[in-house]
Parts: sequence; C-alpha cells; structure tokens
Amino acid sequence: MTERPETFLAHLRSAAVGVLERFPAELRPEIYALSFRVWRVDDDDRRPYVAVGYNTQTQYERERDPDDDGEARWNYAYWLLEGFETLGNVPEDPVGSRVYEEEVRSLGVWYDGEFDLDRLLDDEDVAARAALLRAHFCDAGIDLARHLHADGVIERVLGRPLPVVVFDMARPGWEAHATRAANPPALIEDFTAWLRAAGEI
Repeated sequence: MTERPETFLAHLRSAAVGVLERFPAELRPEIYALSFRVWRVDDDDRRPYVAVGYNTQTQYERERDPDDDGEARWNYAYWLLEGFETLGNVPEDPVGSRVYEEEVRSLGVWYDGEFDLDRLLDDEDVAARAALLRAHFCDAGIDLARHLHADGVIERVLGRPLPVVVFDMARPGWEAHATRAANPPALIEDFTAWLRAAGEI
C-alpha cells in the first residue's frame, strides 16, 4: 500500500523525482529546459495537473529560423508538449488526487457539483473558490520547481542544473513571473533576456 503523504506539496516533490528518473536516457543530454505545463481537466479548477516534461535541442533546431531571437528556444508554443506524465487531481495520479482534494477541502475552497461555466460566471462564491483553487495549484507548481533545484534533484538525475519553465496556456504572460519565481536567477539569464527583448518584463 502506498504511503499517504502529509501534504499535496510533499506528494508532488516525491512523485516528480520518479517522473524525472523516467525521462528517456538517450534524450537527457539533449534536454536544455524542463517544462511544467499547468492545466485542468475540462477547464475545471478542481481538476488541476502539471505535465512534467522538457524541451530538447533537436526540437529547438527544428522550430527555429535563421533570425530566431530566442522565440523558438523559450516560447512554449514551439516546444514538445504531449506525452508527458501528469501529477495532480487526475486519474493518472490517484495518490495526488486523494491528497489534493482532502487538502483543498480542509482549506475551505472546494465546491461541489458538476462543472458549469455559466455557474462559474454567475455565482460569485464559486468564482472566488475557483480562483483560489487555481492560485493554490499554481503556487504548488512553482514550489515544486524550487524544491527540485534546492534539493539538487534535477542536477542529480539529469547531470546538470536546468531551468524549469512554468506556464499555463490559459494565462498568457504568467510564465514570466512563474519561471522567474521558480528558478535561481543565474539559471534563467537567457530566458530573462528573451523576455526583456520581447517587452514582457
């Protein structure tokens, strides 16, 4: 029987190590950045997950043009996005689902009933809870990246420190804040330079 972690963060921190260790060995030398893609099942903030993935030099070379200013290297729209393991309140992560739901219920931000966009738009209480759920999970994704850096997990598993780009495709621009919060500044100098050149910061 799987031991139940005390917090959702503890679960993410433990489970992510296994995800990184399952990255294909032949691709590891090519990986130049990790990707934490935050999303939700059916756009329901009670069903969030993070897809823990990466981008490779080969993918970058495939997408870049001769005048590329870093767009293909750092904009997730050009990255590998499919086929990565997910952690959160999803069937693929039964332990995480259980711990996540218990935690947000104890925080008082869960709401019951089927997901309904009209309800979300019309009910201020539901809208406020959904916003809190989203913030809670996004903070967890940032914390996970910081922890993997601080504990040396990325360097141990992949052989060197690598930046983690944290993003949510429903929140354009948020990746600038999230990625800067998730990484040591020296590790994302190229990413930050690209943001600056693009006028994002």
